[in-house]
Amino acid sequence: MKYNTQEVAALQPDYLGFIFYEKSKRDFGDLAIPELPEGIDRVGVFVDADITFAKAKISQHNLNVIQLHGSESPAYINELQGCLVERSRDLKIWKVFGIKDSFDFEQLTPYEGLVDAFLFDTKGKEKGGNGYTFDWSVLKNYTSQTPIILSGGIGLEEEEKVKEILATDLPIIALDVNSKFEDEPGMKNIEKLKKFKAAIAAFTPSRS
Repeated sequence: MKYNTQEVAALQPDYLGFIFYEKSKRDFGDLAIPELPEGIDRVGVFVDADITFAKAKISQHNLNVIQLHGSESPAYINELQGCLVERSRDLKIWKVFGIKDSFDFEQLTPYEGLVDAFLFDTKGKEKGGNGYTFDWSVLKNYTSQTPIILSGGIGLEEEEKVKEILATDLPIIALDVNSKFEDEPGMKNIEKLKKFKAAIAAFTPSRS
């Protein structure tokens, strides 16, 4: 999110994401997050951010979830968690991994127990928002019980495909939609979001 945050919030999504990465076209920069309805978690997206920078943004925007979209190591996550022990309420951490045609799930092992969810996105030249899906059949080899956030080029055209994967036993707790619902980077198309939400309402995964 960057521009029409309150319009999107009126649709009552579980999460709203705000990117804090200056190289992104969707960088939230020094904007202020408007007041949001109860029940919407604020997700801060970071890419190999300095710990001090991340901590400042978490406090400034009262973030509920940290989405790590770079090459952050388990040691980095431990350090970040150590910086956040003074927070009185729970703060979740999602670690992003890019997938194209195959994926070595052994890469996840060092992060098991450290993060609250794995977000699987399409591997591409951009850190997210590439506009196309990866081969979701790769996920049939996922054996972990750590929750999944499914991302990467999800749009109205993927409606049936989304329903199919949500009907599997994969522990998918959320769908991350982005570029295919934008009129421009950071500006969401409300009508498209409404259509998508209505189309998959019966298949919406439960939050953990």
